[in-house]
Amino acid sequence: MTQSSASHQPRAFVIGWPISHSKSPLIHNHWIEQYGLTGRYEKIAVAPEKLGEFLKSLADQGFVGGNVTLPHKENILPFADILHPTAERLGAANTLWLEDGKLHADNTDGYGFLANLDQYQPGWEKKCEGKSALVLGAGGACRPIIDGLLSRGIKIVTVVNRTRERAEEVASLFDTSTSATKNSGKVQVADWDNRSELLSNQSLLVNTTALGMVNQPALEIDLAALPADCLVTDIVYNPLMTDLLVKAQKRGNPVVDGVGMLLHQAVPGFEKWFGKRPE
Repeated sequence: MTQSSASHQPRAFVIGWPISHSKSPLIHNHWIEQYGLTGRYEKIAVAPEKLGEFLKSLADQGFVGGNVTLPHKENILPFADILHPTAERLGAANTLWLEDGKLHADNTDGYGFLANLDQYQPGWEKKCEGKSALVLGAGGACRPIIDGLLSRGIKIVTVVNRTRERAEEVASLFDTSTSATKNSGKVQVADWDNRSELLSNQSLLVNTTALGMVNQPALEIDLAALPADCLVTDIVYNPLMTDLLVKAQKRGNPVVDGVGMLLHQAVPGFEKWFGKRPE
């Protein structure tokens, strides 16, 4: 564990804009207390135009690292001294730490997403292998999720986003002619307005947008065409059961909420900052 000389008590953070909804401090401070460690974890609202200023002052503030959430996951990359392979490949990071005076950036979202599905829907990949998944949203969170789905044998991932250009940009990351990922799957783009019709042949539906989150607009989607066995998951965890998950569950679809992803993705960072790998 690397600690700043500015403080004997390591501090870690989650930054975003907004950040009031974040449950990360509950998780990390619980682990700190559970393992009798010294340190604290806090949420900090950082406006996009203040991002560089904040990151350059980490050591001075006694921070050893932290998490990054919307809308900063892509924008923090230029400020990192060392980009780890997953973050570099996906163009987005969620975990930062200071080591030997250098700022490291990595992405643990894909690990957290897959571990969450494995825990609550064991064997899901066998049902979905060789089939299709629909991913809503093209922000920083969708990239590691798509990467994870392809690694587990999903054959076609369709991305829809309110701004199609953003979805095209994400799909280009997984172009087999340029991508370093060892998958044979395909990522394609469709129009946001067609999201409800696209459900008819999906084995997995993933919401990676902030729609449906507390204080955010609703996610408007008609689930009528959704196959009865399609797995539905939402990375939004506040509320825990989003409107999407409630509607899907009422139809009889298997669902997985987003808080498990938050828990699993938090583990590697906590170990970096506080020197203990939590269970």
